[in-house]
Amino acid sequence: MTGMKTLSPLAVLLPLLATPLDGEPKKDSGLPAKANPKALSDAGFTALFDGKTLKGWRKAGGTGKYKVEDDAIVGYGKNIRGNTFLCSEKSYRDFIFVFQFRFADPSGNSGCQFRSQQRNGNGRVFGYQCEHDNNRNRSYTAGIYDEARRGWLYPGKFSKESDRDAGKEFTIRGQESFKWDDWNTIVIKCHGKRIQTWLNGVARADFEDTDEKNFTPEGFIALQVHGGKSAHVKWRRLYLKEL
Repeated sequence: MTGMKTLSPLAVLLPLLATPLDGEPKKDSGLPAKANPKALSDAGFTALFDGKTLKGWRKAGGTGKYKVEDDAIVGYGKNIRGNTFLCSEKSYRDFIFVFQFRFADPSGNSGCQFRSQQRNGNGRVFGYQCEHDNNRNRSYTAGIYDEARRGWLYPGKFSKESDRDAGKEFTIRGQESFKWDDWNTIVIKCHGKRIQTWLNGVARADFEDTDEKNFTPEGFIALQVHGGKSAHVKWRRLYLKEL
């Protein structure tokens, strides 16, 4: 019909997903503060985790462990050798991915891989990662890291003063929006070469991968238990809508 405005899939779907906590206004209009399973399903999202089993997932990498407990996937371990990943059996290209995570304790770093792959031979998982940062001083949760490849993509590698300033601002926003003692809602949107993330309704990364050699258009999703002395992370309400 003439004169009608066409809304993007993100603008149409995400207002349905959550209600702000304690009546607080959303920091970025149209983005969720909490994932609502019924609203996500009604909006055409598919659950990647059934809340009871690890069906549809496979383990790759190190000695970390995974289990299901209280409707959540738990990644854990002591004296973990190598980074460990719980990988989706299916690959995804362009999508909106919504999930919640929390640190059961902040002893180990973690992250959520997306559009990721494994190398021939050693099976090493590599690719884009949405950071789960256990460092209170840095607070880079929902930043974009390129696992086993290029390192930090967003907020940057800090080779220039402008990058360092962006890192400081990114830290401040992360400290303001991250919840250490509760579930955090993350939204990842991949469309072509553009990758965007939100943390509890606050815009975080907005990155366009113009590196023709390393740009990865498609791959699996994976939950990381980082190598080290200890880790204990939880994920739940994993919902994805392909675009």
